[in-house]
Amino acid sequence: MAFHTINGRSVAYRLLGSDVNPLIVLAHPLGMSQAVWDDIIPALLPRYRVLTWDLPGHGASQAASGAQITPADLAAEALALAELAAAERFHFAGTSIGGVVGQQLIAEHSDRLLSATLTNTGAVIGNPDLWNTRAGRVRQEGLAAMSEEIVPRWFAPQAFEASPALKAGWCVQMGRGDDESYAQLCEMLGRNTFSGKLSGKNAPHEFRVQLFGGSEDMATPPATLEALAAELDGAPLEIFDGVGHVPSVEAPVLFAQKLIAVLSADLGDGVA
Repeated sequence: MAFHTINGRSVAYRLLGSDVNPLIVLAHPLGMSQAVWDDIIPALLPRYRVLTWDLPGHGASQAASGAQITPADLAAEALALAELAAAERFHFAGTSIGGVVGQQLIAEHSDRLLSATLTNTGAVIGNPDLWNTRAGRVRQEGLAAMSEEIVPRWFAPQAFEASPALKAGWCVQMGRGDDESYAQLCEMLGRNTFSGKLSGKNAPHEFRVQLFGGSEDMATPPATLEALAAELDGAPLEIFDGVGHVPSVEAPVLFAQKLIAVLSADLGDGVA
């Protein structure tokens, strides 16, 4: 792991693989960390350079400042790290709030993208009351206390059956996060939507967009992904059967195969 200062805040990131390969930037879900990508990175490295990072107050990244966090702020982190990797254009994949980062890149920085894979996310996720209520509870109760309630919503029941320690492990990870940063990101999701901002951005001759979801996802159910696909002028969507909110953790082999197919299809790998 390495660290880079972006807008006065220390950001933890990993940059893995050969610098002659095209770059893929991976953005993790709210309350988790860049570790969600660990099981798919080995499949990517033979052909891609991989960049992951921790969102504000998550993993080893410094907590957010007092200013409100915006999707533009998070996209700026992705762009700064891509520049650090000397990549003018790059592939992007993001899950949940990571997919919100991807939507911001599509809306405002589509010229930087080779492809965008958005999983378990939406142009609208939840509603302001839901997010503001959660932000208030996190500030009052703390992430450690709330993790037992939130973590089970991330995974399909089959995932806990296959790995009984999964819940406890991610509860520990979530509980170590910064309460205020998490609360601010909740408020960001309540304030910002991408309805009406994505149409016309998915230009087939420029870059490819692919959407994935999980049939058992309680946070962003298939209907939320279907609405996002419509916002993106009918971008292709595939729903993974028996998978919840985090396919890179629940079904890493399947997800890696599907992601590599997106990266290498039609437009090539982005190698000149």
